[in-house]
Amino acid sequence: MPSRSRKKSSPAELLSLNNHQSAYTKAGVNVALGNEFKSGIGKIVRQTHGPEVLGGIGGFGGLFQPDFKKRNIQHPVLVSSTDGVGTKLKIAFATNCHHTIGADLVNHCINDILVTGAEPLFFLDYIAAAKLTPDVVRSLLSGLSRACKVSHCALIGGETAQMPGLYEPGEYDLAGTIVGVVDRKKLLDGSRVSVGDFLIGIPSNGLHTNGYTLARHILFKKMKLEFSSKPQGLTTSLQRELLKIHRSYLPEFQAMTALGANKIHAAAHITGGGLIDNLPRVLPKTCDALIDTNSWRLPGIFKLLARGGALDPLEMYRVFNMGIGMVFIVPQKESLIIAKKLKGKIIGRIIQGHGEVQLEAPKQLME
Repeated sequence: MPSRSRKKSSPAELLSLNNHQSAYTKAGVNVALGNEFKSGIGKIVRQTHGPEVLGGIGGFGGLFQPDFKKRNIQHPVLVSSTDGVGTKLKIAFATNCHHTIGADLVNHCINDILVTGAEPLFFLDYIAAAKLTPDVVRSLLSGLSRACKVSHCALIGGETAQMPGLYEPGEYDLAGTIVGVVDRKKLLDGSRVSVGDFLIGIPSNGLHTNGYTLARHILFKKMKLEFSSKPQGLTTSLQRELLKIHRSYLPEFQAMTALGANKIHAAAHITGGGLIDNLPRVLPKTCDALIDTNSWRLPGIFKLLARGGALDPLEMYRVFNMGIGMVFIVPQKESLIIAKKLKGKIIGRIIQGHGEVQLEAPKQLME
């Protein structure tokens, strides 16, 4: 059978193709710009790769071959999570400061799988905009890459999409998916929580990535503040405060592992929904979490929001993390050692109940 030969395009056909591409560009999608950008991201991403990453950047899928023996995992359970950073993006748009947002996303996702006992394996990102701005996307990817590298999490792929008409000029969307692994026997699911356990709160460094819609309304619409403002109670400008990077609690989990097995009965990442809605995710139906809201120092940003918004205290604890970004539920006899080791605070205990959170009167919001 004769081999097929590819038909050469005539000048007229080539002209038609060029016109087609030009029409797409005029419609708002610059294919050449997208390809040029993608060809330059390899150097940023490869610094997160180890021997478990196979192939390069730009394929239809990222390749990862985990070495569970090296990780000392006998019965691997994969844990995944997808998230974004919400309207914190609006702060990045308004200040033209994009180098921290990628780290926000990675750390948020890492914390979400940490509470199952999982360690991160790899991460994928999604960036979409009306028009790709190379400097902005490089800033985002640099932030993603730095956070992944620190946490030994491979950034193995992603997507950059140009979608004019769907996003406002100068704005973008950012989301990510993380995959981690935990040995089945070390899986944290709340089943070991019992009456008498203590709660260790690990501090947040501000809003993290939740409650920004309400915070922006209070600070900029009701209080008429500027990004350069330094309101009473804050040690820095409002811009710096609102762009503080969401903390990763991987070091605290690693410190707990070093203390030995079975030191954590459960853990909760305090994100949207605050202490009130996140702790019940790991509580048995026969237990309540009794929280002493005066057992830790409330960061200034939350006092500022409470004053400026005249908010009900219950709503504050449901919308914001209120200075606690992660909670470990641990045996009472281990609580003092663990709190000291993690530089945390004993913020409450487990009592009989119905799987809910009880808050003692938050006096600090009245100051």
